[in-house]
Amino acid sequence: MLAKKDAIATVAVTDLAKAKAFYENTLGLEPVEGDEGSVQSYRAGSSTLLVYESSYAGTNKATAVTWPVGDDLDAVIRDLKAKGVTFEHYDMPGAKHDGDVHDFGKLRVAWFKDPDGNIFNLGNF
Repeated sequence: MLAKKDAIATVAVTDLAKAKAFYENTLGLEPVEGDEGSVQSYRAGSSTLLVYESSYAGTNKATAVTWPVGDDLDAVIRDLKAKGVTFEHYDMPGAKHDGDVHDFGKLRVAWFKDPDGNIFNLGNF
């Protein structure tokens, strides 16, 4: 039933104006026109990221959104750090830390949070 339908990543934030600054200026996402009130959609490649105001913002303790950036992983990390993003370091079985990257061998990933504490992931896949 849903196999051929697109899915949208949905992220809760406490303050949409503050979130817009982060998503647009820091992450470089382009807003989709036509959203109103406490909702803003963004294009992320061929996907959509929906950001909305909620008192539950940042309560998810797992990854909310993943960007598969391929061979650009190190460059994306560098660019985000230059814009003030701090990367998370987690103790994970089988992972070695290479700076801000969790290195599992062929798989290399990094995590960071938005201003509300939502967890985002970058991967070399």
